[in-house]
Amino acid sequence: MGLLLKALIGALVVVAIGILAKSKNYYIAGLLPLFPTFALIAHYLVATDKGVSALRTTLIFGMWAILPYLFYLLSLWFFIGAMRLPVALASAVLCWVLAAWLLITLWTRWH
Repeated sequence: MGLLLKALIGALVVVAIGILAKSKNYYIAGLLPLFPTFALIAHYLVATDKGVSALRTTLIFGMWAILPYLFYLLSLWFFIGAMRLPVALASAVLCWVLAAWLLITLWTRWH
């Protein structure tokens, strides 16, 4: 039953994004996927398994993890002016992957 409920919530979020994308406030569709659903789960699991100290470390890493998303947004902003949309999206995702890899690499060296 829990899995069905999660799937229903996910479907409702997708429908809400679709509705918002068609509204006069279409830009809010970019905010809805950033609701910290998975972050809440991750933070709860880290805190209960590893303690508050590990949660604090996870939170700091999460703050740095905003950078790959920012890199995705910036690269997509540039790419949509020069590429077809599917190629621009795929290229921006690749930029996110590279930025995330760099973040993880640097984090593991310095932490």
